[in-house]
Amino acid sequence: MNMTIINITVISHTFFYLLGIPGLEDQHIWISIPFFTSYIIVLLGNSLLIFVVITDHSLHEPMYIFLCILAGLDITLSTITIPKALSIFWFNSGGISLDGCITQLFFIHFTFIAESGILLLMAFDRYIAICYPLRYTMILTPSVIIKSCMTIYLRSLFTVCPMIFLLKRLPFCKTNLLPHTLCEHIGLAKYACASIQVNIWYGLFVLVITVVLDIILIVASYFVILHAIFQMPSQDARHKALNTCGSHICVILLFYIPGVFTALVQRFGKQIPPHVHILIANVCILIPPVMNPIIYGIKTKQIKNRVSYLLFERQR
Repeated sequence: MNMTIINITVISHTFFYLLGIPGLEDQHIWISIPFFTSYIIVLLGNSLLIFVVITDHSLHEPMYIFLCILAGLDITLSTITIPKALSIFWFNSGGISLDGCITQLFFIHFTFIAESGILLLMAFDRYIAICYPLRYTMILTPSVIIKSCMTIYLRSLFTVCPMIFLLKRLPFCKTNLLPHTLCEHIGLAKYACASIQVNIWYGLFVLVITVVLDIILIVASYFVILHAIFQMPSQDARHKALNTCGSHICVILLFYIPGVFTALVQRFGKQIPPHVHILIANVCILIPPVMNPIIYGIKTKQIKNRVSYLLFERQR
């Protein structure tokens, strides 16, 4: 019996097309308006915040340094995602190489985990300021601040890098059409023609040891903070302490609640149309970078006064 050996060559895609928001292609121009407006606000608001903190020596305190780093991460996250989305909406230019897609998702996950870590450091800052005010400068020294920030960045780097290797090992032979405005880990991995169980479990592991752990520590710190505040004998002191925590709490809620909501929608909202999932994911990326400088500009007296001086009084 003659046996014929058939060689099957699996072609792995190295180029992909981001489709934007499938089902709403005729609305892409209108959808681009809030994207573009948000990006301008992110750049102007966060850049102004960084400039104010750097130039005003009275703001060279741990809380404002952390806020400055948070603003830088917001600019990075928006810049790595929004311009590409706008190119899709305006020019139908969704082409992206596999390496470009992996680079984008690397920065998305890196900045998200880093922002979560910075929010944890800001909670620790409030904990020290309220529970140990006399030892504040002794505990949060410049050396401690630098080491803490480096730890956060290294944590982000070492947890996200394995995702890159897990993706690079996969052959993408299904489709090279990605129904989204951006690349993300599992969103790309699910189009591979190989098992992605390791990717799924590692993604869950990273989420638990970073974001979930940060949330637990932040909540625990605020239980202690609130307990200390309500033990204060003076009502004015309680009001002042609560006011210093108010802006941070707002930023925490804006950062974590949309992310948790998105995760719940992806897990349980199987009947929700795909374009709604994509819109929600984009809103989660847009809201925190837009609102963070506005919240701190309104609720932090020192920043508000400095911005008012730069924009209005200095021009007189």
